[in-house]
Amino acid sequence: MTPKPFELAKRLGAHRCIDVAKNAAELATFARDKGHFDVLLECSGNEPALVSAFDVLRPQGVIVQVGLAGLITIPINMIVAKEFELRGTFRFHEEFALAADLLSTRAVDLRPVISDTMPFTDAVAAFELASDRSRSMKVQLAFA
Repeated sequence: MTPKPFELAKRLGAHRCIDVAKNAAELATFARDKGHFDVLLECSGNEPALVSAFDVLRPQGVIVQVGLAGLITIPINMIVAKEFELRGTFRFHEEFALAADLLSTRAVDLRPVISDTMPFTDAVAAFELASDRSRSMKVQLAFA
């Protein structure tokens, strides 16, 4: 992973970021005593990321799978043994209205995560930029 997402997370208030691809051993502290966290939000749709987080989730913890990845394999024995609750979530019609309201009233400010704004006529270039994590976080299309 590139350092940009970690830098942004720290600017937005994260007190600690761990790049598990480079420093997986740093999670060991959180795996002690059957786990440290109550809730896991897995947003990447990455099977290894999901499975690696099971050790740091407390018994009866809640796993919310947000990212889509297609068919993945998970250790059901750990879900049963630690009595995890597995939930899936997706965006639906109601959430769009809520999101628009939160943005228009500035209750939520997403500007810090927008790394670039490009005209919709450059959509292909915008999507190429958005797929390069070393250069962008979120790329916004402008229609006006």
